[in-house]
Amino acid sequence: MAGARIHTLGSINADHTYRVPRLPRPGETLAASHYHAGLGGKGANQSIAAARAGARVVHLGAVGPDGTWMVRRLAAEGIDTTHVVQAEGPSGHAIIHVDDAGENAITLYPGANRLQDPDAIAAALDEGRAGDWLLLQNETSHQRAAADRARGRGMSVAYSAAPFDPAAVQAILPHVTLLILNAVEAAQLGDVTGMAPKDMPVANVLVTKGPGGADWIETAGGASLSVPAPAVTPVDTTGAGDCFAGYALAGLAQGLDPRAALQRAAQAAALQVQRPGAAAAIPSLDELD
Repeated sequence: MAGARIHTLGSINADHTYRVPRLPRPGETLAASHYHAGLGGKGANQSIAAARAGARVVHLGAVGPDGTWMVRRLAAEGIDTTHVVQAEGPSGHAIIHVDDAGENAITLYPGANRLQDPDAIAAALDEGRAGDWLLLQNETSHQRAAADRARGRGMSVAYSAAPFDPAAVQAILPHVTLLILNAVEAAQLGDVTGMAPKDMPVANVLVTKGPGGADWIETAGGASLSVPAPAVTPVDTTGAGDCFAGYALAGLAQGLDPRAALQRAAQAAALQVQRPGAAAAIPSLDELD
């Protein structure tokens, strides 16, 4: 089921996750009942989700000298890490609070993720072929140049507009094939541009809505479809959107139609939120089957 390759220019973070009874208020100190350290970052999460969905994944990224364990973890998933470079300074990391309802609050330090080498990115993408995908998020640098390079190679570009940055989104839109937003980001982008998702200057828009499922919009003809989310009781919602995005793009790369790709992604995310953690909680294709 490999299909076209997915080249992810994405963040690689160490996630430090703390379980708390509720999210702390300003000035408040809460004792955590559980602590876990693991691999995360939107880019790494999405690469792992796509790989566990059976796609061929190449990860482009950067870590500090303290991040070699994270590169090994990606490689253990079958992800090509040839183009993950070592930068000066610490790797990216996140401090994550998860409450008893499964909601989270995250503080992110980008570290090496913001120290990408544009020449190394260009060289890596020159290995791409027509039909391959480039997958981007807003936790690294040089996204626009990477998207332009990929399109020049005949690749499609999928872009998760998160964390939301109005300037970054508007700069990259002309190079995007598939724009991925959650419901909050879609509203934010609408406020900035005055456009609804169906009017965005891209071929396709995917809007994820958590327990409300997801919408797929083909902007040229106005066709759309909605896929419901299975009803589950969440344990931890950290990385659920990344799981959905990685699985959805893997399905498209493997030749599934949008409805089938989104249905499989919804099932994967429903399993993922019933487990603690981000990357470690992403299910394999065998588990879905």
